[in-house]
Amino acid sequence: MSPEKLGQNPQTADTVLVHYTGTLENGEQFDSSIDREPLEFVIGTEQVIKGFEEGVKSLVIGETKTIRLEPEDAYGEWTEALLIKTPAEPLPPGMGVGAKLQLQNGQIVVIYEITDEHITLDANHELAGKVLIFELTLVDINP
Repeated sequence: MSPEKLGQNPQTADTVLVHYTGTLENGEQFDSSIDREPLEFVIGTEQVIKGFEEGVKSLVIGETKTIRLEPEDAYGEWTEALLIKTPAEPLPPGMGVGAKLQLQNGQIVVIYEITDEHITLDANHELAGKVLIFELTLVDINP
């Protein structure tokens, strides 16, 4: 622990260690660091979503807080502009609507629709359009 940072909020360029649990409004957990090492990131470098970083910046070491993020402070709204139509090609067995694929550029997409003529892929983040609830605990701050 950094004794000189006790009682202080993280500042830009500080490296922080944070434990978190992320849930949807219905209580479904989508991620947590509790059973592994805390998340480490540098404040002000856009390594995490905007609302998450803002929540962490409001904490002092050892403090726990629950924050609610609207889509615009998380992964944005779901948008049809991120639907990609491709010519229909045979899919591997068991691959259908809802299946995840990794594109050549590394991006993860979900099969949104399959017709005889095309396959529509959804490139929205899987949490786009959702309200996210995070329980955050600031473990440490390293300048």
